Parts: sequence; structure tokens; C-alpha cells
Amino acid sequence: MVTHGDTANRVRLTTAEPRELTSVYALSTGEADRLTPDASKGSLQPEHQSAEALYFQRCTWCGTTMYNRVLCPACQGVDLRTERSAGTGTVRHSRVVHRNTPVTRNSSLVEMTEGFIVRGRVLGLPWGVRNGQRVRLFTAKDLIRQEPVFAALEDDV
Repeated sequence: MVTHGDTANRVRLTTAEPRELTSVYALSTGEADRLTPDASKGSLQPEHQSAEALYFQRCTWCGTTMYNRVLCPACQGVDLRTERSAGTGTVRHSRVVHRNTPVTRNSSLVEMTEGFIVRGRVLGLPWGVRNGQRVRLFTAKDLIRQEPVFAALEDDV
């Protein structure tokens, strides 16, 4: 139990049990009660998913595709279905990162063929990645940054 305030007006707050969320976004306690994750729908980390595949979510109400969310950004629906991506996409934006990294790398926004956008890295020279370049998934989780890694398609090099 944590207390805040002066001795005359003490407010007592109890800490809630830690909850597993399917997103990096923090929720208030009331919202967390409504949005408990379910492995069959909405959760991006069920046990049956392989590390070499990229999974995304599709809203069952409006059909919007998204990556790693708790709510649909279009209709705020919570009924999200997890699907496996085909693994191909197009680089929409890429930049070279020099800071806070031992080696120069690129950070790219890749629009997947299903319609969602994911931040990741493209293999090769950091300054060699261009907008509009077609890529395929190389690995779903980089060992260091835990982000998807893509490789350029051979016919597009």
C-alpha cells in the first residue's frame, strides 16, 4: 500500500495486480479489466507462433489491419483477430541512424502487402535502402533490438 499527501489528508492507493497486455501502451486499471488478452484473438504472442513469421491484427468490425495494438485505431474496437503476414512489403521511409548505436544502421517503415506498417531494419548498406524498394521478411525479431529485419528482393536490387 502506498500513501500520498500530508498527514491530515492521506490518500491510500492500492497497487493492482500486474496484467499482461498485448501492447506497449499503458492502460488505466478500468480499461485493463475490459481488455484482458486472449490467445485466440488479439494477442500477438501466443505460444504457437514461430519466431520466423510476422503476425498482425485485423479488426473484425471494420477490417483495418494493424501491428501490435490493443484497440483498433479506426473504430476503437477490441475484437481483433491475429493473422500471419505473407512477409513481403514495400519500404515507405528509411533513414540512417548514427546515434546510440555501435554501428551505423537504417531504420525503415515498411508497408506490408496486408496494409499495416511496421518499423524495422533492412539488411545491407544503411544508405543503400530506398523508398519504394520491395522487401521480404528475413527474421521477425532481431536479437538486439527485437524488431523485424527485412531483406531486399532479388529482382528489385
